[in-house]
Amino acid sequence: MLQCSKTWISTAAAFSYSLLRRNCYSPSFSTLTPPPYRKDFSFSSLQPPPAAAMVPHPKDDAYLDSVIPKRIQLFEAIQAQQLAHRQSLPSDPIKITLPDGKVKEGKKWVTSPFDVAKEISKSLASNALISEVNGVLWDMSRPLEGDCELKLFTFDNDEGRDTFWHSSAHILGQALEVEYGCKLCIGPCTTRGEGFYYDAFYGDLGLNEDHFKQIESGADKAVKAKQPFERIEVSRDQALEIFSDNRFKVEIINDLPADKTITVYRCGPLVDLCRGPHIPNTSFVKALACLKASSAYWRGNKDRESLQRVYGISYPDKKSLQLYLKRLEEAKKYDHRLLGTKQELFFNHPLSPGSWFFLPNGTRIYNKLMEFIKNQYRERGYQEVISPNMYNMQLWETSGHAANYKENMFVFEIEKQEFGLKPMNCPGHCLMFQHRVRSYRELPLRLADFGVLHRNEASGALTGLTRVRRFQQDDAHIFCRESQIKDEVKGVLDFIQYIYDIFGFTFDLKLSTRPEKYLGEIETWEKAEAALTEALNEFGKPWQINEGDGAFYGPKIDISVSDALNRKFQCATLQLDFQLPARFELYYSAEGEEGKREAPVMIHRAILGSVERMFAILLEHYKGKWPFWLSPRQAIVCPVSDKSQPYAQQVRDKIFQAGYFVDVDTSDRTIQKKVREAQMAQYNYILVVGEEEVKTGQVSVRVRDKADSNVMSMDSLLKHFKEEVEAFH
Repeated sequence: MLQCSKTWISTAAAFSYSLLRRNCYSPSFSTLTPPPYRKDFSFSSLQPPPAAAMVPHPKDDAYLDSVIPKRIQLFEAIQAQQLAHRQSLPSDPIKITLPDGKVKEGKKWVTSPFDVAKEISKSLASNALISEVNGVLWDMSRPLEGDCELKLFTFDNDEGRDTFWHSSAHILGQALEVEYGCKLCIGPCTTRGEGFYYDAFYGDLGLNEDHFKQIESGADKAVKAKQPFERIEVSRDQALEIFSDNRFKVEIINDLPADKTITVYRCGPLVDLCRGPHIPNTSFVKALACLKASSAYWRGNKDRESLQRVYGISYPDKKSLQLYLKRLEEAKKYDHRLLGTKQELFFNHPLSPGSWFFLPNGTRIYNKLMEFIKNQYRERGYQEVISPNMYNMQLWETSGHAANYKENMFVFEIEKQEFGLKPMNCPGHCLMFQHRVRSYRELPLRLADFGVLHRNEASGALTGLTRVRRFQQDDAHIFCRESQIKDEVKGVLDFIQYIYDIFGFTFDLKLSTRPEKYLGEIETWEKAEAALTEALNEFGKPWQINEGDGAFYGPKIDISVSDALNRKFQCATLQLDFQLPARFELYYSAEGEEGKREAPVMIHRAILGSVERMFAILLEHYKGKWPFWLSPRQAIVCPVSDKSQPYAQQVRDKIFQAGYFVDVDTSDRTIQKKVREAQMAQYNYILVVGEEEVKTGQVSVRVRDKADSNVMSMDSLLKHFKEEVEAFH
């Protein structure tokens, strides 16, 4: 690749940037980008509005004056060299196979996915955001390199949406860099699959909502400029030269594997280290908004630099953004922290950050969730176990957590030896498997554990019940033979379906396959992936493949749930693990010849995930209106007057003895006030008793959100309650 002279770059950069400052610089984009995606870029279009409209802030003009023109010149020089090389290659005919089996003709190093999209339809060419070439995501403008299978994705596909939000992060990063002169760090789409963020180093500046208007204005100008996303491949030395002024990018580059292809993308003045791919150009992002700003540590390490993180959301049209923001406002009303306080379910205290206190009503729900899962364990062949809360660090060294997870553990010294509170149960379950000789006849062995876990989350990352330091989860590990993987995975998927149907969740499935860096034999991976594929096919629910996104120790199935507010969460886990059994030297006596031993496959699985997190999700999902079977306030008896109070107490006692959560309102308020208060407190059933009910031994039954009432005998009421619980209503 071209090695550019620093002297030449310095002179050219100074000249180009003087033009930028005079607002008459318009780079000539190469034919690497198809004409529909090209538009002249003017630096003036990204200049901030008059100072009166801005939030005062320090800005490192010297940094911008130095790095932006330098990076653009380096980028264009390398781009020109690569284009010249590509044009010298033979453009042999190639065959491009589409998902429906149709084959298109093309030319090697010339035809791009965009060209194919244009052949299919004008609409597809206008809406296609990204393509997939032989299983690899590919820029729409990037020429094809041989015969291939081609897929095209729009915003309606996960691949298109994720790319759209990743590209939006670059637009956000451009606005942040131009406005604040910050050092950009990383800008991905969020792991939750909704929106994006950009981390950057600003020195002492802290961003907040007051800065959002200016940031959005800068992003909007980038969008209107229709800046193409352009890609080059660079050597490690070239990457280090391009980003020599940004120590964060330099650190990322130095940590990349020696054989890793390094790619750099440009849109307008932003030249960024990025593996891509990206949408065709910035104009596809018709609506973008900043959501929040917060602090973050570089690489999640509290001992490193403090960064500012700006979260954003974007859509291809303004209406979708407005609907999203409206939904976000709706969700704020049902924030679990607000509802939890209002319903007296839980609270936290500064003397124990990240560890929540569950009050009696909250504990009722917490225990009911665990009881729900435990009842299923009995039916599905799981065996509950109890394991220690702390272990000598030797255990975590064997498991690999000491090397890779220690900073997230609570570690302390006892009698001159280092111990750690367990952040997960799997190593302890390995000791349980190992403590005596196992036979193939015992497999599959399904061990379930609700043990308390502790993780040393950074204080700035703690968020209500969704990000905590102390929690429990419905953790289980299945030790099985390779031949049993398919059936065990199907069993877990059935379990997940049963639980999520009751909660009213929908969910999506993705199979994540062998990553670039993996442990074990390829043959073992292929067998496991085949077993997972077969299990998913037999399960019958649509699923997608997520190539190369498996854990280093085994393939996995990612389960993403959607709640009533159409938000996505990842709660359930289903992961195959070949490595932990190997690290702990786990074996069982195999079938066949005497003395033959085989290593088990370990399946990590959880359905609720963290009980705390699921509690929060359900509270918001139900908008505080718990279903009867899970409710901490199932019924309240409201006597009309003092005369009916003794009977009200009898009714309460009978319902309580039947196993339900019931209260009685003995206050001197009017019956109308009592009923209203009971509705506000979200009691599922309000039982009114007056003189008539006392005489007949009945109750007047009102359902929480209904105005009418029915008179029922106590036996009929209790029968109805039993049916409601059995139906999970």
